[in-house]
Amino acid sequence: MKLTFWGAAQQVTGSMHLLEIGHYKILIDCGLDYEKETYQEENQQFPFDPASINLVILTHAHIDHSGNLPTLVRMGFEGQVLCTPPTADLTSILLFDSVELFLRKAGRKPRTKRGNFSGPKPLYLHKHVMDTIDRFVTIAFNKPFKINGDISLTFVPVGHLLGAAAAVLTINDEGIEKKIAFTGDIGRENYPVLVNPEPLPEVDYVVSEATYGGRVHTKDQTLEERLVQEITEACIKSPGRLIIPAFSIGRTQSLVFALNQIFTKKLLPPIQIFVDSPMAIQATEVYRKHHNLVSQEAKDFYQTMGDEFDFEHLAYVQTMKESKDVSNYFDPCIIISSAGMLEGGRIQDHLYYNIQNYYCTILFIGYCAKGTLGYKLLSGAPIVRIKDREMMVYATIRQTDLLSGHGDHNDLVKAIKQTGQPKKVFLVHGEDKSLQSLSLALQEDGFNVEVPERGAVFEL
Repeated sequence: MKLTFWGAAQQVTGSMHLLEIGHYKILIDCGLDYEKETYQEENQQFPFDPASINLVILTHAHIDHSGNLPTLVRMGFEGQVLCTPPTADLTSILLFDSVELFLRKAGRKPRTKRGNFSGPKPLYLHKHVMDTIDRFVTIAFNKPFKINGDISLTFVPVGHLLGAAAAVLTINDEGIEKKIAFTGDIGRENYPVLVNPEPLPEVDYVVSEATYGGRVHTKDQTLEERLVQEITEACIKSPGRLIIPAFSIGRTQSLVFALNQIFTKKLLPPIQIFVDSPMAIQATEVYRKHHNLVSQEAKDFYQTMGDEFDFEHLAYVQTMKESKDVSNYFDPCIIISSAGMLEGGRIQDHLYYNIQNYYCTILFIGYCAKGTLGYKLLSGAPIVRIKDREMMVYATIRQTDLLSGHGDHNDLVKAIKQTGQPKKVFLVHGEDKSLQSLSLALQEDGFNVEVPERGAVFEL
């Protein structure tokens, strides 16, 4: 049995791991690597023949885990993609959105020159996304699925996002049973809307994310307290606006539920809230569809107070005209818009009109990869480029980790300890400092840890 690390190795994005059992090849995740400015070109080629892959296992929908699946299909992959039902639904939304982003960046020329582009050629088109969706086969949580006579798969809930799972493979390798767990992204306990991560079984090998290695989430303040504080400062003490960049899928639904709880308890006077993201509207419908998989807290709220994702003074913005109307809304308000790292989406319009507004606060609630506009703002850049224009930053920039969908250092250590005493723990999906911090902590606890480089091959 052989394991090769082709993505998210000593970096955060582009998760992609190749497991070979004899001649059978399984790809675990196939994400976009977007940490370089030329990421579309970087993702055009695979370090293996896509047609040689027998199966893909998708841990969850986020684009750094799913975003290059259509390229894989376009280049010859003909197998199935195994995932949970919510992951299939959410991934479909994200992949179609990716096509639109590629086409905007490509700058399609007039129909008289059909197929020509002034910018980078799209990685894939709608047809390739539809071909990819046709390959999805959904599997319920905690139900062992026999891939073939030698391999079975179990999805274990890990929080992080609706449908997110650790993939646990039980393998008969030439008469010897071996177990390997791929954690995907591990969530945290008591996160709005999502279930707590379930314990992983004892395994022989673990491939774990390390996003928050060496970092511990804020403990001295609750999410409710922090949101009340930020809204009070931005919208009540001064007649300003609070702009919250949030991923349309996952983060927005959890934030809306948290705000619903705050205003239901009347902890603040009514304030207009806009969710400016058509994709968030689609994703919210997926959350409603799979309501049996949300947290017990969310289910209880639904039974007593009604829909977690709909309340007075909350407006979902669909059309561009409605979005422009939000920009012209001058009373204090909260604007939730995507994308979370500010790389595209309607959030750029809101930033364009508010980045030089002294009465505007921009509150980041998630991770921003290096090189993104969000990262630059969080790093204190006094001037940023938005929509091809250099702009001074006068708005207040704030950040909280209380809505981070990733477990922190202690959560990661806990999850890995649940797997018993594996022969080796591989750490991926993290910046160098995080990888080294988590590696050191695990080694002190007696674990055999490896932080693989891209292309590193291991015989298991």
